[in-house]
Amino acid sequence: MIRNRLGRLIRLPIGLRARLVITFTLVAVTASVLVATIGFELAKTALVERAEDTAVDVVSRELDRITFPIGRLRQGEASPTAQNLEQLGQALDGPGRSVVVEYRDLLYADGPLTMDDVPNELYGRAKQNVVTQLRVIGNELWLVVGSEVYRRAGSTAEPTGLRTFVFFPLRDEQSQLAALRGKLTQGGASIVAIALVVALLSARQVLLPVRRLSAAAQALGQGRLDTRLPVHGQDELAELTSRFNDAAAALELSVSELRALEAMSRRFVADVSHELRTPLTAMTAVADVLNDEAERLPEDTAQAVRLVLREIERLRELIEHLIEISRFDAGTATLNLEPVNVSDAVQGCLEVRGWDEDVQVSVPPGLTVNLDPRRFDIIVANLVGNALKHGRAPVLVSARGTENGLEVKVRDHGKGIPPEALPHVFDRFFKAGAGRTRSQGSGLGLSIARANAQLHGGTISVRPQSPGTLFTVWLPRA
Repeated sequence: MIRNRLGRLIRLPIGLRARLVITFTLVAVTASVLVATIGFELAKTALVERAEDTAVDVVSRELDRITFPIGRLRQGEASPTAQNLEQLGQALDGPGRSVVVEYRDLLYADGPLTMDDVPNELYGRAKQNVVTQLRVIGNELWLVVGSEVYRRAGSTAEPTGLRTFVFFPLRDEQSQLAALRGKLTQGGASIVAIALVVALLSARQVLLPVRRLSAAAQALGQGRLDTRLPVHGQDELAELTSRFNDAAAALELSVSELRALEAMSRRFVADVSHELRTPLTAMTAVADVLNDEAERLPEDTAQAVRLVLREIERLRELIEHLIEISRFDAGTATLNLEPVNVSDAVQGCLEVRGWDEDVQVSVPPGLTVNLDPRRFDIIVANLVGNALKHGRAPVLVSARGTENGLEVKVRDHGKGIPPEALPHVFDRFFKAGAGRTRSQGSGLGLSIARANAQLHGGTISVRPQSPGTLFTVWLPRA
């Protein structure tokens, strides 16, 4: 469980600033702990060695001053007495010390510690040399120095049986180590604090150019292509900033060229569409005359005339659609809102185009919404015209008011639109199916209907039915 929680914690997204600060802090903490530990251990070793040297020197010096006979006694020498051991113990005694002197059956002890406090290991080693050992007795640290006195007998040294054990308190050394530990802790905390401040300043210094690059990239994404950043220094960040400025300049140049080409293309379409209106008007007038005379013409000629009339009508519709599209592209399309009776608007749209007998309408008679009547007429006409041309009867048009706006539905009962074509039905010049490339319509009607709905702040969606296709228009209340 702990491993899983640690894994989730490691996988948490952490910003670059936090990572830099954490890295700096960890390095500082590790270095502080390492330096403090090494320094404390060195100081502790030095203090203990100094205390050992002093204690061994005191014990050795006093033992060398022994004047009473010990060991194998010569003729006329008296055996050591308890008073001799006491004199030796007093000579070894000092502030806070405890002294234990043992000679055969005699024992002298001065202080709170006795022979029972002498470590067994130290007692055994004291038979060979002056030895020391640190020992905690009563929650206090003592330096125990033990030694057995040897006596020269010719070229050899014989043990005398006199053993001394002196307990030196290390209170002063412990106090010095405690003070040193406090100083090292304060120093380590200061180093960590300084490292944290340095980390924050360094992170700010490193991340400031990155933030500027992020803000500049966001500005470019919002269309401010003239965004540039000042270049300071010659490091990697300066090189990155320079590269960004070069990329931004190249992007601005490319977008400017594309915008110029797009503007030229839009202007060309608009100009051509308007220029075609004049000859189209004349062609329409001639077509009306030919239409009146078609019944009196020979059959082949009449069919040719009707074909020309249909193509003129398609050309007129295409030009009107191109002019409408050019207004949206140029950004000149505007809304002229007014209260509109939806039922009257739908009926009027169908009657003008002669579709009133081919379409079933279900609209509440009193439904009134603020709309642009001309653009609403275009939306309904394009959707109904698409249903009549490419679907099958019956074609149904319904409308209802909602809490937020107006909902209009147009449904036919034809074969429907292929599923792969549904995402593209509102694209310009798109016609579902290869066989419809020469079908009636310009391929712009649905695109224009959606543009007019979006100009109102609304949407158009398409959904397959069984059978047919359903278009749903939603327009918000003004």
